[in-house]
Amino acid sequence: MQRRDLLRMMAMGAALPAMPTELFAMIQEANAQVAQGYALRTLNPQQNATVVAMIDLIVPATDTPGAKGVRVNEFIDLILTEWCLPEERANFLTGLADVDKQSNELFGKKFVDATATQQTALLRAMDEASFAARSGWRHARASTTPETFDQQMKGEFFNVFRGITLHGYYTSEVGFTQELKLEIIPGAQHGCVPVSPDKKA
Repeated sequence: MQRRDLLRMMAMGAALPAMPTELFAMIQEANAQVAQGYALRTLNPQQNATVVAMIDLIVPATDTPGAKGVRVNEFIDLILTEWCLPEERANFLTGLADVDKQSNELFGKKFVDATATQQTALLRAMDEASFAARSGWRHARASTTPETFDQQMKGEFFNVFRGITLHGYYTSEVGFTQELKLEIIPGAQHGCVPVSPDKKA
């Protein structure tokens, strides 16, 4: 599976337990890079602060660390830096800038400076707009070509952002083992393979 396939699957919201093994391994590879210590390469400090505030609202800490605690912001930076096409990266950063624009229009301050209540209200509004966009996408899905699927990272910003956040979190060690309570299942055992005579008991 190629990295383009990873982005396509993430953008389409693939169910985590049903992920192909190769896809899951690639996302875990990205999480491993973050866990080893990661320096931001695409997001500047202001953009990163906005991302951190947003992911913390999408997957807050409970009795386990949330998206901020497992550094999903760094996972997102890695995806933007190494796995996105330039236009996809530009689209994402434009959407991120629009979050501040909307926050300034509504509250007279940047997203990170808004209150938690204001931030939540804005994300809910973005989610509702995203839901409407996704509903329209479903109606057009029958005529969508594979090439169009490959453009999903250029789609509606909040849908893309939420998808990357959830995949980054739930494929982290905390998200996968503590939140989903899942285990990485090894490859299938083929019990019906004939055994040579010298190996029979």
